[in-house]
Amino acid sequence: MLEGVSSRPSRRVRRGAIGVAASLALGACVVGASGGTAQAAAGGKGALIPGGLLVSRLHYTGTARLLTAGVSVLPTGATAIADGDFAHVWDNVSVDPNFGVTAPIYLDQVSGSGRVLGSIAVPTGAPGASSRGHDQLTGSFSSKSEGALNLSTRGDAVTFMGYAVPANTIDASNGNTPGVVDPTNPDAQSVYRAVGELDENGKFSFTETNAYSGDNGRAAVLDDATGLYYTAGNSNNGSGTSVPGLISGTGAQLVTPAHKPEQAQNPGQPTPAGGFSVTELPGVTKADKLGKDTNFAGVAVYGNVLYYTKGSGSNGVDTVYFVDTTGTACPAGTGTPAAGAPLPTAADAYDAETGQPTDNMCILSGFPTGLAKSLKTPDTGASSNAADFGALWFANSTTLYVADSGNGTDTYDATTGLYTDAAAQNLAGIQKWSLVNGTWTYDYTLNTGLGLGVPYTAKGLPTGINAITGTPWTPAVDGIRNFTGTVNRNGTVTLYGVTTSIGGVSDYGADPNKLVAVTDSVSATTQPANEHYSTLETAATGDVLRGVSVAPGCTR
Repeated sequence: MLEGVSSRPSRRVRRGAIGVAASLALGACVVGASGGTAQAAAGGKGALIPGGLLVSRLHYTGTARLLTAGVSVLPTGATAIADGDFAHVWDNVSVDPNFGVTAPIYLDQVSGSGRVLGSIAVPTGAPGASSRGHDQLTGSFSSKSEGALNLSTRGDAVTFMGYAVPANTIDASNGNTPGVVDPTNPDAQSVYRAVGELDENGKFSFTETNAYSGDNGRAAVLDDATGLYYTAGNSNNGSGTSVPGLISGTGAQLVTPAHKPEQAQNPGQPTPAGGFSVTELPGVTKADKLGKDTNFAGVAVYGNVLYYTKGSGSNGVDTVYFVDTTGTACPAGTGTPAAGAPLPTAADAYDAETGQPTDNMCILSGFPTGLAKSLKTPDTGASSNAADFGALWFANSTTLYVADSGNGTDTYDATTGLYTDAAAQNLAGIQKWSLVNGTWTYDYTLNTGLGLGVPYTAKGLPTGINAITGTPWTPAVDGIRNFTGTVNRNGTVTLYGVTTSIGGVSDYGADPNKLVAVTDSVSATTQPANEHYSTLETAATGDVLRGVSVAPGCTR
């Protein structure tokens, strides 16, 4: 077995074929994607296969002995009601809303047609050729908002976020960070969040941060020109917001790569890249809860502009944003980026009156502007502003795709055998937007073939009805959280997405989900009738797929 390249734990996946355009989508740089074998990179590092996809996967390694029902005390002080067995461990969320278990991260190498070519284990603390000293990074099972993969602006590295703790740590995702301690947080442990980077030579590096105390870092992208990571996430798991670094450590952050082992790092205070307040919008005079209107999900750098999405929470606006470093692009809270504006390279200034970063972020013109707290019914139509936005990807300067992870509603009808609310969604999937006369316009949502709300078999889960949730153990697709795209030579793009789920286990983020693909005509403003998703793989029970990216080194 190659050092740094693992074929274990074994992957029981179901794969399906996709069209010719999709299978050739990565063909501009195909080496291993057509069936080649991974070769050891120089220095014994994990081998990367140019032309393929990387898919981040969490593998649950807990056993029944991890917890003892009625005995084990969780970090919040609650007593566990279930042991560590995979199917039922998530029942503990009913007594501990923070409940989660960290798990090893694997970067699976997958061809454009869905063939799994190999798997690279992210270091979990043991010395090895692919890490320095005892570097470690794990993900939180079952947080579906984490694990995004983003290719750097030059295409020579892929980045993601996690926790600098061992696997099987309980409730890490809601603990404080060591440098930003909130005494009102019921989960009092201290855990650094960290950015993981895998370069084109298969080498890992990790950078710890005190940002996102009390919650999670969700995505990171490396801008090669500035040498900075731009990250997205959320903070605050307590009842207060007065702790220095709590408000400045949420939302849009910039992180300087550490270039040293984790043991030698000493992260300073968070460095916000920007902020937004609903009071920037016309007619809005009352600000939302500090920091919660920047509960960001996705991040991207395109055309030297930094973009973010928001898609959850009861504050702010669920929409697409950009950072305006000129201060002139959006005097009324919405606009388009100013030509030639630089990326932010230093921490944003603070508003002395509100205690939060200066409002230097704007809603991208044409995207929703309605306040999240005023929306009562999710996903009611194309312009409802009720989308749960995740990742975003530009096909070109006038075509933008944005993921919608679904409404998270598990209403089940035993007569039809459907999760009815999920099946009725219009926006869940990947939305397409076009720039027309300076304003972004919604075209359509790609969700045909996703099987929204239709239960699918997940081998290894119990059968029948989960007594805790009252719904079947079989999960269903609710939408897409993270995705990437490739531009084809025939005027199409192929989008590769990771689905979100409902049903199944007590915490839906633990359900085995899917990697899917769809090919779309770039010029179309009405969805062509023949466009539909195909399933490339379904995760094994005990695994979840989180992010997807083209392998670094392919696109330059």
